Amino acid sequence: MTGPPRRRRISAPRLRTRTAGDIGVRRIRWLLVIYALIVLTTVGKLVEIQVINADTYADLGVRQRARTIDLPATRGRVYDRDGDVLATSVQAATIYGDPRVFRATSTPDGIAVPPAADATEVGAQLAPLLGMDATEVTERLERDAHFVYLGRQLDHEVGAEISELNLPGVGVLQEPQRVYPSNGLAAQVVGFTGIDGEGLQGLEARYDTVLSGQPGMLVLERAPGGLDIASGVRELVPPEVGTDLVLTIDRDIQHVAERAAMDAMEEHSAVGASVLVMEVATQEVLAMASVPGFDPNTRGDEDRSTWRNRAVTDVFEPGSTQKALTVAAAIEEGLVTSDTVMSVDDGIVVSGKRFTDSSRHETEQWSVSDVMERSSNVGTIQIAQELGPERLEDYLRDFGYGAPTGGAFPGESGGLLASHEDWWGTSLPTIAIGQGVAVTLLQAASSYATIANDGVAVTPQIVRGSVGEDGRLTPAAAPSEHRVISADTAVQVRGMLEMAVAGEAGTGARAMVDGYRVAGKTGTARKPAEGARGYSGEYVATFVGFAPVDDPQIVVAVMLDEPRPQFYGGLVAAPVFSEVMQAALAARRVAPDGVGQGLRQAMAVARQQAEERAQQEGPALEADDVASPPVGSPAGGDGTGVSADEP
Repeated sequence: MTGPPRRRRISAPRLRTRTAGDIGVRRIRWLLVIYALIVLTTVGKLVEIQVINADTYADLGVRQRARTIDLPATRGRVYDRDGDVLATSVQAATIYGDPRVFRATSTPDGIAVPPAADATEVGAQLAPLLGMDATEVTERLERDAHFVYLGRQLDHEVGAEISELNLPGVGVLQEPQRVYPSNGLAAQVVGFTGIDGEGLQGLEARYDTVLSGQPGMLVLERAPGGLDIASGVRELVPPEVGTDLVLTIDRDIQHVAERAAMDAMEEHSAVGASVLVMEVATQEVLAMASVPGFDPNTRGDEDRSTWRNRAVTDVFEPGSTQKALTVAAAIEEGLVTSDTVMSVDDGIVVSGKRFTDSSRHETEQWSVSDVMERSSNVGTIQIAQELGPERLEDYLRDFGYGAPTGGAFPGESGGLLASHEDWWGTSLPTIAIGQGVAVTLLQAASSYATIANDGVAVTPQIVRGSVGEDGRLTPAAAPSEHRVISADTAVQVRGMLEMAVAGEAGTGARAMVDGYRVAGKTGTARKPAEGARGYSGEYVATFVGFAPVDDPQIVVAVMLDEPRPQFYGGLVAAPVFSEVMQAALAARRVAPDGVGQGLRQAMAVARQQAEERAQQEGPALEADDVASPPVGSPAGGDGTGVSADEP
């Protein structure tokens, strides 16, 4: 028998009584932990700021109190070949403002900082000196920016007056300003810069890295309100001046060329004109004139089309000036000589198209020299047929057609010359007489310089060299050379070109220069119609030549665009050649070659007959339009191909 279950006795837990000391110890422990965390966080942040990200925070501090102002470098000068300045830089005043001065700010600890000055009051004081409306100045001073320009490249006196006012938030910098002492002289060649000094046009753009130099820097420390800190850092890294550039241009010859081109343009109501002068042996350009021109100092008021250097950018059909190259190629290939006699009618049919001389004549027995003197289309085409398309193209390319000359002329066109494989049945005759092909005036002058230089082609040059800090001229790289025709061929062609000027039937009588024997060729070509097949009713008149004949020193090329009412090269371009060549020979001190004062009487007689003879040079006729499509199209266009070996 079991007894009743035993009851377990549960004892109550013992309660520990906490004393005030225990509570204090725990609080101290927690405080120590919190303090330790604060210390560790602070130390960590200090390590991050002063060690890990020291550079970042240093830069941030500098940005908060420092202002960096770029200082443009003074560009190098541009000189002509004799050291006359064509482009230089002068110190001008640039006015700037710090808009932070004119608005309320606060310090990093939250203390409000009122504006240091009133933008309206400062704007009213500056406006008359800047030549601006006070409202516009005030608006600039109130922009949300740290730096604003108030005036760029102002007169030095203006900067001095503003500095004396000691206006808060307004500063004055010395900044180089590009100026062109000769105004529009050689403007299309030299070009111009932008307001920040970067080259934008012409040689200023082409040689920008040489001329520009190295910009500098000015660092100023300022308080949060934008005011300068008197004891703050003021660091100046001065800019480095650019390298000077020396051109081959002769200032005096350039002036004569520009004046002669302008006079001719106005006299003959042309839309434009170009004159190019170069030395024969070096092909250094002594003058490169294009009119109408512009003044780079005030170009904002000029027509932008006047910025174009027509002598290297504009292409045109060379017309009869091309005939000298066609004949030179045939002589070089041994097909003819200057004395070779040939039967020449006043018309010839090629691939179903009839080509004619400008003046009707019976079938004549003419020498090759007579063909050149009379500027016979028919005779030249007959010579070209013996030469053939492939050889004609090869010689034209050797003379410089179809590609830029390589002389680093800004904006230079390579002209237009199709491959002989793409020529049509009428391409050979049209190209032989200077139609269906396009050149620049520089290419035309260079090809004649090759003939004058005993058949050696030289890359044309416009830059003689540069001048460094030592003041010495470092010459440009020597131009490349290659032989195109033999010296004997060149002598024969020079003799024929002399007769084209001085011969009884020559078309270039007005190109004569008193005291010198001159060689050259007239050219008259109709301009291709825009957007249509064939030609327009406008002309391009040219003359290219050199002197003296026995020892050629100077080449002059002239082009008038759309002269009216007279348009023959012998009438409108040849007189310009004479004027410019006379000045160039004198400027370069080239001695007369024995032609005495008696030439004046001969010239007077020749000029009386010039108008009749000039018409013999043979511009494109209405009958030839189909045979002479616009430049850049396959000449002829009748679908009849011409193989390389088919005359």
